Amino acid sequence: MASILVIEDHDTMREGLYCSITRMGHFVVATKNGAQGIATYKQNVDDFDFVITDLKMDDKDGMTVLRELRHINPDVLIMIITGYGTIETAVDAMKEGAYDFITKPFSYELLKTKIDSALKLHELKKENAKLSNFNSYLRHKEKEEFNFDEIVGTSSILGGVKETIKKVAPTHSTVLISGESGTGKELVARAIHYNSERRNQPFISFSCSALAESLLESELFGHERGAFTGAVKGRLGRFELADRGTIFLDEIGDLSSTVQLKLLRVLQEREFERVGGTRTIKVDVRIICATNKNLQKLIEDGTFREDLYYRIHIIPIVLPSLREHKEDIPALAHHFLNRLNERFKKNITTITPKALQVLSNYKWPGNIRELENIIEQSYVLSNGSVIDEMDLPWSLKDIRNRDLLLVPQSDLSLPDVLDNLEKQLIEKAYVKSRGIKAETARSLGIKTSALYYKLEKYGLLEKYGFRDSEIAE
Repeated sequence: MASILVIEDHDTMREGLYCSITRMGHFVVATKNGAQGIATYKQNVDDFDFVITDLKMDDKDGMTVLRELRHINPDVLIMIITGYGTIETAVDAMKEGAYDFITKPFSYELLKTKIDSALKLHELKKENAKLSNFNSYLRHKEKEEFNFDEIVGTSSILGGVKETIKKVAPTHSTVLISGESGTGKELVARAIHYNSERRNQPFISFSCSALAESLLESELFGHERGAFTGAVKGRLGRFELADRGTIFLDEIGDLSSTVQLKLLRVLQEREFERVGGTRTIKVDVRIICATNKNLQKLIEDGTFREDLYYRIHIIPIVLPSLREHKEDIPALAHHFLNRLNERFKKNITTITPKALQVLSNYKWPGNIRELENIIEQSYVLSNGSVIDEMDLPWSLKDIRNRDLLLVPQSDLSLPDVLDNLEKQLIEKAYVKSRGIKAETARSLGIKTSALYYKLEKYGLLEKYGFRDSEIAE
């Protein structure tokens, strides 16, 4: 069903058009003169799919209506009703932007044919506008970096997540992904989408905490022209862009109560109105939500709607922190390393066991995202063909300094064991001193000349790059 505006000052013709178009199954607003028609259109500019106006009217004729409506909306579709002898004027109207004209008297069948053709063109324009908005969105998203391209790891806890994704993906159920920041919530949402029947349709990602409350509703549901200051034209929201596809709402716990209520309606009815609009828009979209907050606690605090929670909590997926599956760190680290080799055209394929041990000892408050950043930093700053513990940031190695010394588990003599412990102490002191040689010697309570001797003894001179000028007293 389309919405059609009729502008006709002849009562009988206006009533006839109203009845005929209603019979076709469309919604009709019929106005009795040009001024009223222009005012009606201006107030509901994005609600009308098509306009039919008489050419000859007393107050404002069809040419004036055409010019003023095209000034309001350059894309408006208008058909001119003309009588015999004024066809030339109707042709002039088409040159000024009218879509078509129809000559009196006309049959119901001819009117229906012309309206059907106009509405097909209107739908095509809508699809083109949607495609243009979506392409613009994709161009913006191409500039952003995502965590990784596939779920990496063989731990049992991650295996459970993968199994859940396989079961959930083919369905249309709403999913709530919970987990700390950096655990890969968007990655899981994408995996669900691209393993579903909607894989060839849009995947639209939106962070509910990225914008001020005043802009959130417009971004999600779109707005009509003139809905607020600066809205010079209508704009599709993320839900319309995601039609027939999937929308991923990250940080759902940050939504205001107003937007929560509107989202609840979308979940229940799959329909909404744009900001400043009155027309109900229906969408076929799968909704995947994510949060790093305790939504039940927010419900208790009165900041999150309980009815909305039960609407989004159909299929829960809880992502583990990296601390809970540290056995996946080596696989993840080498995965990021391979991606960096492709990106920077270098060839660093190995992370030493000592470096992996440092990575495993760290607590990873930023989870997988932090690990990815650390590997990239170490990769870029590395001078060799491998990433060693000395290539890792100081913040990670400081954690190691709080660990106990490792006593060799073998049949070594006491002097050899003591040498091993002394070597560990020197390396820990060097790391703790952030590479300052004089400070390393002071923290050990020895002279720099003695430090030089021990570095030479344990083969650490070349490793740490000491120069004679740096250890001279």
